Amino acid sequence: MTTTLNVNQATVATTLEQTILEAISEARTACELNGSDSANCAVAWDIVEELQAEKSHQNQAKQNKTSLENYCDRHPDSVECLIYDV
Repeated sequence: MTTTLNVNQATVATTLEQTILEAISEARTACELNGSDSANCAVAWDIVEELQAEKSHQNQAKQNKTSLENYCDRHPDSVECLIYDV
């Protein structure tokens, strides 16, 4: 299960990175066609900025795990990681 989640996270990161690169290309094209002061250019670069912010938020979420959380991801059946319903 953990391997599947890691693969899915990697796929999402790759897809997001590809989306950012495509958005940058589209923003450059919009600015070339409509001028750098146009609304289309501004909107295109706003989209790039939002995508980059999302990527940053996802990276921060990955880095906020504690040592125990990392251990439990690798060893979910260990005593330290068991959760009991009371």
